[in-house]
Amino acid sequence: MLSENLFIHHVYFWLKDPSNPENHAMLLDGLRTLGKITSIRSFHIGVPAGTNRSVIDTTYDFSWLVIFGSPEAQDDYQVDPIHQIFVEKCGHLWKRVQVYDSVGAF
Repeated sequence: MLSENLFIHHVYFWLKDPSNPENHAMLLDGLRTLGKITSIRSFHIGVPAGTNRSVIDTTYDFSWLVIFGSPEAQDDYQVDPIHQIFVEKCGHLWKRVQVYDSVGAF
């Protein structure tokens, strides 16, 4: 069982120009740099899985799932210079970002 103190931060990105492979590469590289932030316990970079059920949204281009050891660790991540640089360098690539944060329901 996972610790109830974990903080899950899941971000979905929709690119302005999803047909541009350079934009895909730039965002992927940017997301990889975020993995260097020390307050992150683990992370996953994903793309739509290709599953086909009515409840699944596959319209996004990338997902960024981050697991923190506490809500405070997520707060540290938000102000980390690496995160700030990522937003500055990659923010022009997306037209939409959707964030889902959750904590344990124990």
